[in-house]
Amino acid sequence: METESSRAEEIRSIEHSAGKKGLIIGLLIGMVSMFILFGGYLAISRYVTTTADSASSEILGSKEIRKVNEIVKQINRNFYSYSEDTRTDDLTEGIYRGIVASLNDPYSEYYSKEELRAALDDSEGISYGIGCYVSIDKETNMPMVAGVMEESPAQQAGIRDGDIIAMVDGESTMGLTLTRVVSMIKGLEGTSVHISIYREGEPDYLEFDITRGKLIETSTVTYGTLLDDESIGYLKISEFSDVTLDQYLEAMADLESQNIKGLVLDLRNNHGGNLDTVVDIARRILPQGIVVYTEDKKGRRENFECDGKHELDLPLVVLTNEYTASAAEILAGSIQDYNKGTLVGTTTFGKGIVQRIISLSDKSAVKLTISAYFTPSGRNIQGTGIEPDIEIEYDYDTALETGEDNQVNKAVELIKEQIK
Repeated sequence: METESSRAEEIRSIEHSAGKKGLIIGLLIGMVSMFILFGGYLAISRYVTTTADSASSEILGSKEIRKVNEIVKQINRNFYSYSEDTRTDDLTEGIYRGIVASLNDPYSEYYSKEELRAALDDSEGISYGIGCYVSIDKETNMPMVAGVMEESPAQQAGIRDGDIIAMVDGESTMGLTLTRVVSMIKGLEGTSVHISIYREGEPDYLEFDITRGKLIETSTVTYGTLLDDESIGYLKISEFSDVTLDQYLEAMADLESQNIKGLVLDLRNNHGGNLDTVVDIARRILPQGIVVYTEDKKGRRENFECDGKHELDLPLVVLTNEYTASAAEILAGSIQDYNKGTLVGTTTFGKGIVQRIISLSDKSAVKLTISAYFTPSGRNIQGTGIEPDIEIEYDYDTALETGEDNQVNKAVELIKEQIK
């Protein structure tokens, strides 16, 4: 099985060959990788914070404004647009994005009014598009399909987990934020989008024409009992949106009615979501104590606590991988800190910081990193991730050949040892 670095190299090789066919992927200057919308961000609140007037000094004084206007004047006077992709009518939007990009923080971002609406829809569990979760592949800095919703247009078209989204409607995704990529994929119900996919093992791009659908409420929880042992429950959380808590409670009530004796909680490829939601779910698992705490730039601390009244009384195994991120890491880390379950899989992504969406006067917004979060034992896992208690790589070859999931099998083995 090829390494991630070799896969990135293979993508670059395909891009080179595709360039000979007129499918050149341009590397954009100042590329910033984002984990947003469908994946990898921690929205600290379900509400949008509004800005207030401030007496602090403004960065842009008359000198800076004159310089900006001078640059725009020279562009309008002299710039020759040699590509249909080059547009000069969005200069102001570019200025706003550039200010936030200058923070050199891949998680802070400017939202147009349309992008803000899309972000809020996603956090509320509403999805318009093809029905897949998108994150950033760390090795290639390109958008990757991290999950496909059941019976969605993406699943019906043949999109798979791990597919790299190289182009959308002929436009390269290299260097674009995920907000931009997701907005390109989304559209009116019944319209079509053309997606070019790199898939490991394929000699060239795979081309898909997908008709967009409308998914009013995203299914973020899937569950059941494992086929080889019906006494063990399996519950997968794909993201933490506003609808996830109710779906989790319904799933657990059904599993407990079947008298399960252990639970496999699958957080693989879960890229995060709402802090409120993950804390509420943690309160259904953990004993009394802190679930997570945050600290802002001024050292102010906020604790999120659990009263222990709904502590889970079952052997528990949590599955993680390198795409388990943000809010999912909070849940995995708190379970590990309290020795409430065994973590199995590979080290998580390592996102230990919190963002808040702050609305602006014209109904656009900025998403800014506002604090760091810490697990109950005081760990901040930014850039390092959470190491599993038992490390076991996912066996892709066996999964493709037989459908067997070696990480789930290990989880079942561990639970069986506890319920003997």
